[in-house]
Order: sequence, then structure tokens, then C-alpha cells
Amino acid sequence: MNLVHVSILILYLLGLIATGIWFSRSKKISTGDDFIFAGRQLPTVVMVGTLVATWVGSGTIIGGASFVYSYGPLASLIFFAGTPLGILVLYVLARRIRVSGSYTVPQILEMRFGISVRMLAAAITILAYIGIVAYQFTGGGSIIALVTGLTPGQGATIATLIITFLALGGGLKSVAWSDFFSAAIIVTGLLIAVPLVLGHTDGFTGWWENLPEDATTFSGGLSALALLGYFLPTFLLIIADQNMYQRLGASKDPAAARHAMAGMFFASFLIYFPVIVLATAAITLLPDGDPGDAVLGLASAGLMPTVLGGLILASALAFIITTGSSFLLSVGSNIVYDGFARFSRGELSDRRRIVTHRLTILVIAVLAYVLGTFFPTVLELQMYSYTVYGVALVPPLMAAFFWRRATTPAVLTSMGLGVLVTIGWEQLADSELNAVIVSLPAAVVALVVVSLVTTPRAEALPDELADAEPGGSGPDAPDSGTTDPSTRKEP
Repeated sequence: MNLVHVSILILYLLGLIATGIWFSRSKKISTGDDFIFAGRQLPTVVMVGTLVATWVGSGTIIGGASFVYSYGPLASLIFFAGTPLGILVLYVLARRIRVSGSYTVPQILEMRFGISVRMLAAAITILAYIGIVAYQFTGGGSIIALVTGLTPGQGATIATLIITFLALGGGLKSVAWSDFFSAAIIVTGLLIAVPLVLGHTDGFTGWWENLPEDATTFSGGLSALALLGYFLPTFLLIIADQNMYQRLGASKDPAAARHAMAGMFFASFLIYFPVIVLATAAITLLPDGDPGDAVLGLASAGLMPTVLGGLILASALAFIITTGSSFLLSVGSNIVYDGFARFSRGELSDRRRIVTHRLTILVIAVLAYVLGTFFPTVLELQMYSYTVYGVALVPPLMAAFFWRRATTPAVLTSMGLGVLVTIGWEQLADSELNAVIVSLPAAVVALVVVSLVTTPRAEALPDELADAEPGGSGPDAPDSGTTDPSTRKEP
């Protein structure tokens, strides 16, 4: 146990808690929009920081590093490619997402396909996001255990309490600003760490020449389908990630939403490049290490200056904490807006929305903590959660935005089949292939075939989902999207 690392970690966590307390004040959080959209007033640079930090959690710091350590740097380029490619898709959709004014992804689907699709999508989102929150608890516990000497279970309990507190306190305002500071620190720390760690491998020459043979190939020893099975879940998740949609909804206007996605695209390389380099170096520098500790192990093993190692460990934990808080906040919105607000007889007051949101966060946190005890590794739970959500939600979302012929029965069939095939494959199949290789084609084929034999809704593409140009008087107006579009009355 390194006392400097422990001290930095404690100070960092106290800073996160102080941020949550500051933004939990009633004058900062007085409406439902304040809680989930930060009042739609986040500066673009903070938007970029929170987008990056929300996406880069234990799935990157632990799960992604584990993949690099196991299969090598070239294969990891394919594994990580899903993020920048998915960001490009979101850049195209950013204007429509901001204009739709939706609180949740299921709400967007209702605008196109009706209430039944919204309810099924909400149930699937809750199922998948509880899993994602669970592996943030597990990943955070691993870092705390690595630094302090506590057991991973004890660390997970501490991570759970802090993650839940941040989500309960100031909502997106506290999460976004803590994201921004954490992103700045960890990017700086990782970039500084790269040349220092390469000094222990004799530069890139030794870094490469000491790798096992399989680790120097683009397959990493995996079959093409197995490698595709690692790429697709990440790619699908980011395209439909409700956190991304809600942060785009928190931007000041549609143009700011696109600027934020462009910033995230470039910032993502500042994370993935050093993670790949550092985790690859760990193959030779820490040959008997735990794959999940490939990056964090370098920081704790004395291979970089003590203060720098402490900052990387602390900010990596902060990334995981804010990612977990973001997903808790997001999945709580499904219960509040897709459930209580959608079916209440009168409009929910801001106070009731905030109270209900906070109560649901507590319940979900408990469920996620319990779930995390059933999966032995972060990477395993990561692939399972990503696949369930991505396979079920991406085909309907793409159809909602781009395919006028898609029908409600087809979407329901596609979503249900995607989930069932994913769960069935994971539970019953004895194969190296991730379920997405089977479940995604099944979901897409079902969507296309059933759409062609059924009748589409009369209003195939609502105005809110059309790609309107800025400056008009229609749904692109900056103040659009302040009410639930799915509750608007038809003329």
C-alpha cells in the first residue's frame, strides 16, 4: 500500500463528494430539467468532458485494457474502433436528437412506433443499464482494492456508496462538472505516462519486439467472427446510448450538440492511444499480472512517478464513478419519464419528479450491486450488457430515423428476438463467439421481413425526427424540446 496513492485517492474522492454537495443545493436543482439536463446550459467544453468521461469507465480502463493485454495492440485497434465510428453516427444524428427534446431513448421510439415499443424499450434499457452500473461498481472496487489493500468486495461497497451519492445529489450538473475535471486530469496523466513507461521497454522497439507472436497480429489469435463479436457491442451501444442522447439534449442548441460530438471524436483518441500503449507495455513489464490491471498495475507497481501514478489511479476511479453515476441517473429517468410521467393523470410537479428519480436511483443501485457479484470479470459483464442493449435498440432507432417503411410489429419482433437470442446464446451456447454475432442478424432480419409484410403507421416520420436545417421556425428552434413530444396532441 502506497501512502501517497492512498492520500491522493482520498483527496480526489472528497473533491467528488464536495462537487455533489455543491450542486445538490436546491437553488442549483429546482426542476426536473435541472436534474437530468443541467438546465440545458452546459458549456461545450464541459459537454465534451462529460461525454468522454461518461463513455470511458471501467469498460475502457479495466475491460479494454484486459483485451489489449490478452490479444495485443493490433487486435485492440479493432476492439476500440467501435467508439469513433459510433461517434460519427451520433454526429450525423446530433441535430435530430437535440431537436426531439426527448428525455429518454424509448421516448424517441414512441414518437415513431407507439407506446408499446416505448414500454418494451424502457424495460430493455433498465435491464441492460443495471448491468452496466454493476460493472462500474465492480471496476471501482478493483481500483480501491489495488490502492488501499482492501478486498475487491469492500472496495465495491465504497464505490457503490460514492456513485449513488453523486447521482442522488446534483444530477447531471454535479456529474458533468466532475466529469470535466476528471477527463482533463486523466488525459494529461496518461499522455505523460506513455513516454515514462516506454523508457522501461527501450522505446517502441522493445515494446513491440518482446510481445508474444499472437499479440503482433490483427487477430490476436482470435477468429474473425470472434473479433467482430468484441467490436460490435461497443459500436452498437454508443449509437443508442441514452447517456449520449441526454447529454446532447443538455446542449444549448443543435449546433452545440454537433460541436460536442466532434470534440468527443478527437478526445477519444487521447484516451485510447495511451491505454493501448500502456496495456501493451504491461504484457512484458508485468507478465504475471491480472489482465484487468494492465494499465492500473503500471501505476501501482512503481513504473511511473508516485504522484503521477496516484493521479492516474484516482482519476481512473473518478471516471468509473462518474460513468456509474451517469448510468444510474439515466436509467432512473426511464422509470420516471417512461413510467410515472407517461401514465400519470396530471403532469408531475418538478418536486415529485426529482423525488421519484432519486428513489429509483436507490433501488437500481441495490439491484446493480447484487448483480455485480454474479459476474467474475468486468469484461464478461461488459459484453453481456452492451449486447442486450445494442442489439435490441439500435435497429429500431436507425429505422426510426432513416427507414419510413418500418412498422411497429416489426420493431417489437426485432427487439424481443434480439433480447431472447442474446440471453439464450450466453446461457446455453458453448462457443468463443459473443452473442452479438447471432442476435444482431436475427434482429435485423426480423425487422426487415416483418416490416415488409405489415402496414406502417400513418405518420411514418414525425417532424421532430426529421433532419431540419437550423434557423427555421420549426422544431429546430433553440427552445424546442422542453416538453415530452410523445404527449403532444395531434391537430
